Amino acid sequence: MSYEPPAPPANLPPEVVDALNESAPERLRDVAAYAEALAEHKDREARLEEEAGDDGVEDQPDDLPDDVPAKATVTIKEINDNRYYYWQWRDGDTVTSKYKGPVNPEEET
Repeated sequence: MSYEPPAPPANLPPEVVDALNESAPERLRDVAAYAEALAEHKDREARLEEEAGDDGVEDQPDDLPDDVPAKATVTIKEINDNRYYYWQWRDGDTVTSKYKGPVNPEEET
């Protein structure tokens, strides 16, 4: 009885397929776990970037501190049932936040 190896996805580069075909089963399991974790990380980063443009983000403010870039926006984060303003901006692959102050309930609409 002969078993055929699985067919690789068509969009996988040949050098990746070759490297995987030459790998031991334990290495393949490590690669699979790493690939899944990396995919989740990239999905999370994409969601953060998308959320930066969703509700909770205010118009561009004029009172930026010196250490906050001009591209920063203000977002509201809820922590322990309290709401706080944070400056938020993308720095390469990282979303950076800096505390601005508490949200005044009378200001919210």
